[in-house]
Amino acid sequence: MADYFTHFSCLLDVGTPENAARALALYNALSEEGASEEPPSEGYLLSIQPEHGGTALWMRDDVTGDPERVIQFVLRCAEQFQLTGRWGFQYANTCSKHRLDGFGGGAHVLDLATRETIAWTYTDGWLASVLDGGDGDA
Repeated sequence: MADYFTHFSCLLDVGTPENAARALALYNALSEEGASEEPPSEGYLLSIQPEHGGTALWMRDDVTGDPERVIQFVLRCAEQFQLTGRWGFQYANTCSKHRLDGFGGGAHVLDLATRETIAWTYTDGWLASVLDGGDGDA
């Protein structure tokens, strides 16, 4: 049996050390929501990075993670701390065994001020589109 994983590692600067500390409470609330879903959502790890002035949150998978949970958290932080600018991250999908559907990834970019998606891509959909004769701009 094969195991599937989603890996990522990214930073979000929330402006102040106080905001970073408050973001931990937001993270805990979102984690509790994810745990109550059926099936429970894969989470991710979060820590404050002192080498970035104590204002950056480091989000990364713990064996596997949920990119959608990261996006939800970043959007909550953007609203709570009035963040602006663009933010994005990329992720990799891997598999413990060689499977045709076992590898891929994607990326997501947000406008923090409007809390809207600017662009996203998912390589599995892109590859299928190009193989079907598309130009990859889907």
